[in-house]
Amino acid sequence: MTANLEISQRFYFDAAHRLQREIETEGSRRIHGHTYHAEIAIRGAVNPATGMVMDLGLIRREIEKLRTRLDHHFLDEVPELGIPTLENLCVFIEKTMRGFGLSVTRVSVWRDALGDRCDLRLQ
Repeated sequence: MTANLEISQRFYFDAAHRLQREIETEGSRRIHGHTYHAEIAIRGAVNPATGMVMDLGLIRREIEKLRTRLDHHFLDEVPELGIPTLENLCVFIEKTMRGFGLSVTRVSVWRDALGDRCDLRLQ
């Protein structure tokens, strides 16, 4: 039997944004920042030669490329992100990782201070 395992790597970034919303409008319209946490997961079989689904060092290297596009940036100005919501951050992270050659099966983005979270699951 071949095991199908999921490995993941977490990271964080600090960024600012603005949102046009129906509720909580005053604070959302002003530029404000959050510490975002994210997790990227990859699923697959263990390679018998390496004993790994994928080298976590490779995932960390690609995450660092992504972090340079998000960390300490104004998310409203990040190309290809769109409206800087948790939902769009999940999609942006998945597309960026796919562009780096990683087959991501799950992306989670959350803000601990507010208790907000979004999960993107791919089959």
